[in-house]
Amino acid sequence: MEKENHTLIMEFIFQGFSSFHEHRLTLFAVFLVLYAFTLAGNVIIVTIIRTDRHLHTPMYFFLSMLSTSETVYTLVILPRMLSSLVGMNQSISRAGCATQMFFFVTFGITNCFLLTAMGYDRYVAICNPLRYSVIMNKRECFQLVGGACSIGLVVATTQVTSVFRLPFCATKVAHFFCDIRPVMKLSCIDTTINEILTVIISVLVLVVPMGLVFISYVLIISSILKIASAEGRKKAFATCASHLTVVIVHYGCASIAYLKPKSENTRDQDQLISVTYTVITPLLNPVVYTLRNKEVKDALLWAMGRNPS
Repeated sequence: MEKENHTLIMEFIFQGFSSFHEHRLTLFAVFLVLYAFTLAGNVIIVTIIRTDRHLHTPMYFFLSMLSTSETVYTLVILPRMLSSLVGMNQSISRAGCATQMFFFVTFGITNCFLLTAMGYDRYVAICNPLRYSVIMNKRECFQLVGGACSIGLVVATTQVTSVFRLPFCATKVAHFFCDIRPVMKLSCIDTTINEILTVIISVLVLVVPMGLVFISYVLIISSILKIASAEGRKKAFATCASHLTVVIVHYGCASIAYLKPKSENTRDQDQLISVTYTVITPLLNPVVYTLRNKEVKDALLWAMGRNPS
């Protein structure tokens, strides 16, 4: 049954973490530390890749783009979430909510396709090494990054336009940021068409890139197994391990959040999943690539004035 109050609502109020009211300061401290590490880690990665000539390769170019995108992605959500946790500002204007959703969707989807581009880069490097420098030239790299950003912008424009054309009857967003489904729930009218659109877009931007990465790694693993020396196989696997770890966590969390039936999880479970892909995943990128990647670790040691072992 449709609600009749179609008053134009110009402000929303976040209700994120209301179930954990007694632990808000603890959550604030934890998320602030994680946020600081995320920003520092991604900035260090971008700086090292820009300044170290040994890292001026397609793989590290894509990594620097991913780190830049992840940094902006966290800036869109975490500062406001932190201020909400300490009760400073739990409201957001309609325009502010639309803007936050637009940038969240843009950079979230850009990250998905950058990870796909990185998978393609690893596929070419391992399965077609002799033509790697020809195939993965500078122009191709810029086109892949431009394509990832363009898809993000188009999808974000479509999603935000469809959501904010709805009439809203409620103001309390059951989340800590303006995510698509929590905002749609405030609508006065049936949102089935919007739900279907969201599922279709989620399948296209999650399942399709996941499928491409999966195919890349099937071909990569089959090529690695053909390498004669054990040392060669180990080195080839090592170059892919960092990317594969980030891919599994990133796509796994996003798929749980956007491909599951809308009534399957409680609000607290939904928020926990959201914390994983808005706080943990952006932190995972610099941690995994600095701890598991020898070239990045060596460049970091050089930057600190220490000789790598």
